[in-house]
Amino acid sequence: QVQLVESGGGLVQAGGSLRLSCAASGLSFSTYNMGWFRQAPGKEREFVAAIGWNPDNRYYADSVKGRFSISRDNAKNTVYLLMTSLKPEDTAAYYCAAERGSDYYSVQREYDFWGQGTQVTVSP
Repeated sequence: QVQLVESGGGLVQAGGSLRLSCAASGLSFSTYNMGWFRQAPGKEREFVAAIGWNPDNRYYADSVKGRFSISRDNAKNTVYLLMTSLKPEDTAAYYCAAERGSDYYSVQREYDFWGQGTQVTVSP
């Protein structure tokens, strides 16, 4: 049974930083592309960042480029999202997801497995 468990969310002031973690189990982690998505209240879930099974391949939404950094540790079956220079508009539930075999990292329907999410709230 595949499980993705996010952690690291919380309340932070604008300009601050948080690091989210997503621990995976029940899958061959090193062969999966991993993504982070977020959903703000009243909005659709959107792509944030993705990292390929080859960690040299990293992708970011324009809204977070230069502020967020995705990484992975295959020895720990964990993917991270370091978020810096946070803005109130980054407030959302953040979800990690796993998929294998697709080149469309930003497309939600390509992902096979999803976590339950962790809440990030950025105060002004």
